[in-house]
Amino acid sequence: MPYDDDVAKVAELVKGNRMGMLTTVDQGGVLISRPMAAQEVEFDGDLWFFSEGDSRKVSHVRLVPQVNVAFASGSTWVSIAGHAQVVDDRAKAHELWNPVVEAWFPDGPDAPNLVLLKIHADSAEYWDTPGGRIASVLSFAKAKLTGEPYDGGENKTVDLP
Repeated sequence: MPYDDDVAKVAELVKGNRMGMLTTVDQGGVLISRPMAAQEVEFDGDLWFFSEGDSRKVSHVRLVPQVNVAFASGSTWVSIAGHAQVVDDRAKAHELWNPVVEAWFPDGPDAPNLVLLKIHADSAEYWDTPGGRIASVLSFAKAKLTGEPYDGGENKTVDLP
């Protein structure tokens, strides 16, 4: 699969998954994960999240910018490794604002403690099982019957710009 197709595949798999698990590193080197709502923008190697400026995740990013964001559904998994930066940009906050974000930030995109986390992806690894759980069960049964290794679908690591 050519590079552009690989990036398109990652974009396709991320598009249907708004909730991801953002993993940061705290001051003691401990990995901390929490669910975050990714903003619906076309994946071009960057992911955007809203956050409170004084949150633990923001202090983690300021200390150690390396992060991971994992997305999962019934038949696909995507793990994106990259670097995060804290962005205080009201115009970008207005551009990304939507009713879902308002549930967490009722004061709107101009709230004084509101910041954006921009995750620039360095790489992504995905596992895609076309046909979902039924295809997985059938592939598992086939492996047990034939003695051939389980074929869980497509797995690939993609380096991103």
